[in-house]
Amino acid sequence: MKKLLYLLPLLLSSAVHAQLYVSTNSYMYAKDQVLYVKQDINLQNNGNIYLRNESQLLQGTTTASANKGLGKVSVFQEGTSDNFDYNYWCSPVGNASAATGNENFGISMIHRPTTSTASTPATILPSSNSNGTANPLAISSRWIYKFLSSISYSQWIYVGGASTLAPGEGFSMKGTSGSDPIIVEANGIQNNPGGTGAQRYDFRGKPNDGNISVTVATNNLTLTGNPYPSALNVNAFLLDATNNAATGIAYYWEQDKTVNSHNVGLYKGGYGAYSPISLGSNGVYVPATFNSYNSDGSLNGVGTSSGLVIERKYAPVGQGFMIKGASNGTVTLKNSHRSYYKESGPLSQFERPNKPKISKNSNETTNSGETNATESETTITEAQFKLNIILNNEFTRQIALVFLPEATDGVDIGIDALSIAPDELPNDAYFFLDNNKYVIQGTSFDVGKRIPVGVKATNNASIKFYVPEVTSFDPDQMIYIYDAADGSYHDIKNGSYQVNLPTGIYNDRFFVTFVNSVLGVGEATKSNFGITQNNTNHTLILQNPNLADIRSVILFDITGKSIFKKNNLGINDKYSFSTSGLSKGVYIIDLVTSDNQKFSQKIIINNHKE
Repeated sequence: MKKLLYLLPLLLSSAVHAQLYVSTNSYMYAKDQVLYVKQDINLQNNGNIYLRNESQLLQGTTTASANKGLGKVSVFQEGTSDNFDYNYWCSPVGNASAATGNENFGISMIHRPTTSTASTPATILPSSNSNGTANPLAISSRWIYKFLSSISYSQWIYVGGASTLAPGEGFSMKGTSGSDPIIVEANGIQNNPGGTGAQRYDFRGKPNDGNISVTVATNNLTLTGNPYPSALNVNAFLLDATNNAATGIAYYWEQDKTVNSHNVGLYKGGYGAYSPISLGSNGVYVPATFNSYNSDGSLNGVGTSSGLVIERKYAPVGQGFMIKGASNGTVTLKNSHRSYYKESGPLSQFERPNKPKISKNSNETTNSGETNATESETTITEAQFKLNIILNNEFTRQIALVFLPEATDGVDIGIDALSIAPDELPNDAYFFLDNNKYVIQGTSFDVGKRIPVGVKATNNASIKFYVPEVTSFDPDQMIYIYDAADGSYHDIKNGSYQVNLPTGIYNDRFFVTFVNSVLGVGEATKSNFGITQNNTNHTLILQNPNLADIRSVILFDITGKSIFKKNNLGINDKYSFSTSGLSKGVYIIDLVTSDNQKFSQKIIINNHKE
């Protein structure tokens, strides 16, 4: 950072009103640094800024961009797709001209790096040529499309080689074949090592800045993404109170890269869903379920889940994603949503499940709006678990249940994630919430809750439930599937439950539960115990008038976190537990006897100060 600041006086002139001015035939080179400009940038002809080794440019403009000039910012990004597969992109730059403000982008602004500062423009292949190449870099214009406030496959808008992508509009692009061994950065990574689809692209143009608005429409999808030459805090964008025209969820395209074909009928792909939860949260991501398609883009069949665990909180440079409209209107990307966060950090990935990540214990710059702090980010991982449903032994639908004290039992923006294509699959599973199908649901924890899991079955499908992953959730808390057809409970935390279903929609048969009521004695059990909280004495009192043998008593907070657990209490008529030091709030006490009777009750702790 200091080296950059030392350069700034050399590039400023009292006769120039831009805060950062790069004169003709001059340049600024940033290596593993953040360059922060509070106001506008003026890049004169051939006056360039080179962002290298994860360097990023941030600006503090709070309205529209005032950037101008014929000079360019150059920033690298690597795709993850070969010539047969798509990545979704959103350009960090636009056309460079003397005009003020952001301008349109086209793939003619993508270059092939030849040295750390030099590059050659990519060749734009005609739509008749389907296959891009790495060396020399050639991009097929056949696969460049955008998707604006639409819902069907036929509504993709062809862009090709035209510079008609407005700032904030995402686009689809297939990668390249072959390899390019040139190494232009100190990290030793080739432009394209071959066989992985990891093609390096050099985006060159006027840097996007300021407020960038994107149109959305009710229940329709729009392809947008990170439009800046820096990381985008996706949580800040999705949860911005002024962006309530969208649902607060981002959807990411994933594709089966083993399918080497341009035939739409052979494609296998789908959309993963990202819920930001809160500004401080790491967010929750569920991967795509791969579908195959007919030539008209309609669903043909299903494949396996991608199974990718991808970190989405910080969208790296160039990342594209879909958003869904909650109403007709616009959402706005802002400089306040930007952060200096490296893609090598633990919370940012373009789409590289196997890329090396730095240690999560290392310090990572994660500032939003300001750029001079280097403290490690304190993030929140909510109590949650993933539920896998294997459908007809063909593919796995993964859904996630997240426990939040602020979540309602209805739909919460930025928490509950709708299935992006709820009616396409012949067999599917989902949380059934507010008469819709969700792949992520947030709720407050209550040991007595029953959470409906809907299933769609076709042609006598086999359905299997199990929990593959539990995070920050009490390890002693059981998780069951309740099957209302026969009143049975099935442990899916330590095992699985499989059932064959005739063709039909089952929205009121299966439920996630936390209590196996068959083990208890229902309402009769409640009369056997008395539970009271004495807030004056900071004491929880358990009355046991029938002298039952108490195996365990567990106190949970509203998120499902275990506060304390007492085992093998034996036989007494009364037990006392200190609640001193516990925060004010609702808690749940869970009691189990030696003969497997189970009793749960909510209590309110509000300890009085003495």
